[in-house]
Parts: sequence; structure tokens; C-alpha cells
Amino acid sequence: MWSPERDREVSGGMGQAERLLAEVREFLKSRVILTAAALDMFTILHGKPATARELAGRLRLQPRGAARLLDCLVTLGLLEKRSEGYSPTSSGELLSSHHPDTILPMVLHLNSLWDSWSGLTDTVRRGKNPRRAVIRERDTKSLKAFIGAMHVVGRSLAAEIAASCEAGRFSRLLDIGGGSGTYTIAFLKKDPKMTAVLFDLKRVIPMARARLRAEGLLTRVKLAAGDFYADELPSGCNLALLSAIIHQNSPAENLALFRKIRRALEPGGALLIRDHIMDESRTNPPAGTLFALNMLVNTDGGDTYTFAEVKKGLERAGFMDVRLVRTGERMDCLVEARKP
Repeated sequence: MWSPERDREVSGGMGQAERLLAEVREFLKSRVILTAAALDMFTILHGKPATARELAGRLRLQPRGAARLLDCLVTLGLLEKRSEGYSPTSSGELLSSHHPDTILPMVLHLNSLWDSWSGLTDTVRRGKNPRRAVIRERDTKSLKAFIGAMHVVGRSLAAEIAASCEAGRFSRLLDIGGGSGTYTIAFLKKDPKMTAVLFDLKRVIPMARARLRAEGLLTRVKLAAGDFYADELPSGCNLALLSAIIHQNSPAENLALFRKIRRALEPGGALLIRDHIMDESRTNPPAGTLFALNMLVNTDGGDTYTFAEVKKGLERAGFMDVRLVRTGERMDCLVEARKP
């Protein structure tokens, strides 16, 4: 029978088979955390300890199930259990919406992937995931959660990306599918002379406006609403950023998007792509192999791509001087291409 203590006991001296089994069992821990996050337990307990019965009453849960879940979270180091009730540890507080550096939006996004990933076996067999829900249009709550998740992923990486690509060569940034402005903010902070256009869906624009206003950068950014699959892109920029976009598209969709970007860019301008860029074996970076499967179960044609594949699409779209300017393990590879 699995237990957290058993995993700790065997982690040092266990054999190859036991190590592999310990890795396979990790999904049990993930499911515990995802369920607690989906029930917003960490937010409720943040600063307000409660017993299992009290929490069960508040959330309309079955008391025994709530108690077992809470006790397991204690063994995972996310809750403390005292006479007055359960409360989050410093790690558990990161799963509370009250924490300034909360990771809750990303965890909720991962929770939404659980069902689609459960269809991986059928997807590999049939080529199509029977468990994937076709999302025609996200409701406001799920869209906000997704945009929040992308901010959680990007906020620690964005400044590093902006610093590594010599953005000072450019004066006006076009952030395509820019979400709430995480990367726009990083680029503008890196270069005080730069201005930007953030392009995203109409319902995302208010989220971007709020974050840019809070950062004191709203006057340097034009917010443009549209759908890059259906609409032309704003013109007048000499640097376009395509951050974590190409993996959701098929090669044909990326080619069409590259051509739109070329039309929008000023002559001599550049396109910067941030994504997993796979080596020719398609096994590195390792995170990219998992992400390729994530696209397999969640999109019609999305994938992770090699540099040769990206370069081919860019050159077909009319770009030149395509080069890989950064490699990395965290979806932080960068490809740059120039419009003649």
C-alpha cells in the first residue's frame, strides 16, 4: 500500500523497480492537491483555521471525505493540523488566492487538463481524444483563470527573456496574444523608450488594461482587440512577439500567422518566437516531449516543433536570417527572424 512515508523510506536505497513505481504513484499526490485547489480549501483556510467538520459544512462536503483529504495534505507538507483546525503552511499559502505570488490559477488550469490527459491512451490509439471538450468560447471565469495561469508561468521568466534578446534595437513592440501583459511589461521595463501594442481577444483586453495600469505602463501601450486567426494584425511595430503560441497551432496555421505578422511588421523589423524548440531527435528539451503530448490530447493540430520546422515555415512566409538565439528547458527557447 502506498504512503508518503513509504516513498520517503525507499527514496534513498530503493531499487530500480521501486524508484519507477514511486514515480508512477506521483499522480496520487497530484490528484489530492488538484482537488483541494478546485475546492479552494487553501484560500478558505488562509488566516482562518478550521476543523474538518467546519470546512465540510462551509463547502457542503461529506465530512469523512473532507477529513481524509485534509489529513493527506498535512502529510504532503501543505497544511498544519492543530487543535484549532487546519491551516496552510508557507508552501500551502501559495495555493491561496490571497497570496501575492499565488500559483492557484496555474494549478486550476492543470486541474482542467486532468480529463483530457486521461484520454491519452485512446488518443494514441485513435489519433483523436474522445475526452477532449471542444471549447468554442471560454466562459468569463475560465478565461480569467487561463489568463491568470499564463501570468503565473510567465512572470518570473518574462524579464529574463526581455534581457536576453537585445530588445533595445527596437522601438515598438507588437505582443500578439499578449494576455494580461506579462511580457509587454517586461519589455517596457527593460527599455524605458519602447512603446507597445498588445493584441488579444476583446474579453482579454480589460485584464491587460488593469495589469498595465497597476504597473504604471498603460500610457505606453495601445490595446488592440482582435483574433489573430481571423483578423489582420496592427501595423507600425518593428518587433513582434509570439510567446507560447506556435505550439497550439498546426504547421499550416503557423504559416498563415507568420504571413500576417510579416505583413504587419515594418521593413527591417523582427519576429521573436518563444516556445519549446525541440532538437532533431525530438527528445530534448524533456519538458517539450510532455508538452507535445499535451497538445496531442488538447488540440486538433498543435505540437512542439524543431528549429528546422520553424525555420522552414518562417522562410516560406518571407522572413530571412532565421536563427535560434536561446535554448532552454522551461519553454524559454527563442527564435528570431527578420522581415526584409
